[in-house]
Amino acid sequence: MRVQRLQTLVVGAVLMLAATTAYAQQPAAAPPPPPPYGPAITLEQAKKVMAGAEAEANKNKWNVVMVVLDSGGNLVMLQRMDGAQFGSIEVAREKAYSAVAFRRPTKAFEEALGQGGANLRILRLPGASPLEGGLPIVVDGKLIGAVGVSGVLATQDAQIGRAGIEALK
Repeated sequence: MRVQRLQTLVVGAVLMLAATTAYAQQPAAAPPPPPPYGPAITLEQAKKVMAGAEAEANKNKWNVVMVVLDSGGNLVMLQRMDGAQFGSIEVAREKAYSAVAFRRPTKAFEEALGQGGANLRILRLPGASPLEGGLPIVVDGKLIGAVGVSGVLATQDAQIGRAGIEALK
């Protein structure tokens, strides 16, 4: 009886090990492709994004700089709230530029750097901001611009940017 139990445990362990090894060898699913570029965001659309972002910042009493760029990386709007540090002007612009140039949120770069190793190459990638708070603006599946926010914690910057994008919908 003990021998049968021992054999059952050994067989079970071998099967678990084989299943784990087979699962580990499966290639990771490729991320979806980034959205294609579309027409440039209009001034009216940028105003909606800015109004939504400003409302979120005001609600939380966060003094920030908010930037909206078009699909070509050109400045459409910039707003520096009272009391926001002027150093955040360039940081917000860089976040927005990174999001539109690489067609992904800047959080993707931040997370990749956190993994270290070969991902540290991102530090030499011109225009890639590794700070969360830059978000692409996608309408009808096309990237029309980006919003960048700076002035509080990176997660809070992103929260403000998402609120701005939601206001556009």
